[in-house]
Amino acid sequence: MSSYLEFLSRHADQLVNGTAITLAQFVLSALVAITLAVIAGLLTLAPSRPLKAVATVYIEIFRGTSLLVQLYWIYFVLPLMGLELPKFVAGFVTVGACFGAYGAELVRGAVLSVPKGQWEAALALNMSPAKRMRRIILPQALAIMLPPWGNMMVEILKGTALVALISVADLMFMSRQINGTTYQSAQAFGTALIIYYVFARFMVTPLMRWLERAMARRLGRA
Repeated sequence: MSSYLEFLSRHADQLVNGTAITLAQFVLSALVAITLAVIAGLLTLAPSRPLKAVATVYIEIFRGTSLLVQLYWIYFVLPLMGLELPKFVAGFVTVGACFGAYGAELVRGAVLSVPKGQWEAALALNMSPAKRMRRIILPQALAIMLPPWGNMMVEILKGTALVALISVADLMFMSRQINGTTYQSAQAFGTALIIYYVFARFMVTPLMRWLERAMARRLGRA
C-alpha cells in the first residue's frame, strides 16, 4: 500500500491533468452525441426524402464502421482533403459523432413508441407539427429513451479512452506515459481503471437515474 501511495504522490499531477482532459472529452462528446442523435433521429422521420437520406447515410456510416477507424480518418485523413482539426477537437467530435449515430436510433424508436392517441390528441388541438413535437411527443419520448441513454453515456465515457491514440493527453495517454517511464503497469493502468469506474458508477449513472426520476415526475409517472 505504501508503495502505491508513493506512486500516486509521484504522478499525481499527470493523473489529475489526464483525468480533467478525460472529463472534458466526455462532456463535449456527450453534447455532440445528444445534438446529432436528436437531429438525425428526427430527420429519419421527416417527410422529406433528401433529409431522411442525409440522416440515414450518417447513421449507417458511423454505426457501420469502427470508432478507431473514424478517429484516424478525421484526424489523419481529413487534413489531406483540406480540413484539419486540432487533436482535442478531433477527439470529442469523433466520439460524439459515432455515438450520436447509435443515439439517433434510440430517438427514432422512442418517438415511434409514443402512443398513437397522443399524436391524435395533439392533432385535434390544431397544433403545428413543430409545436406538436416539442410540447407533446418529445417530452414523452425523452422518458422512454433516457434508460438506454444511460448505458450510452457510460459507453461514451469508455470510448473517450481511444483519443489517447491521437495523442490527446487524457487519462489513458498519461497512464501509458507513466507506464513507459516506470514500467509499473499494474499501478498505472489500475489507477486509470479505478478512475473510469468511479466516473461511470458514481457520476454518470446517478445523474442519468436522477434524470429518469425527474422526467417521470414531470409526466406524472412517479
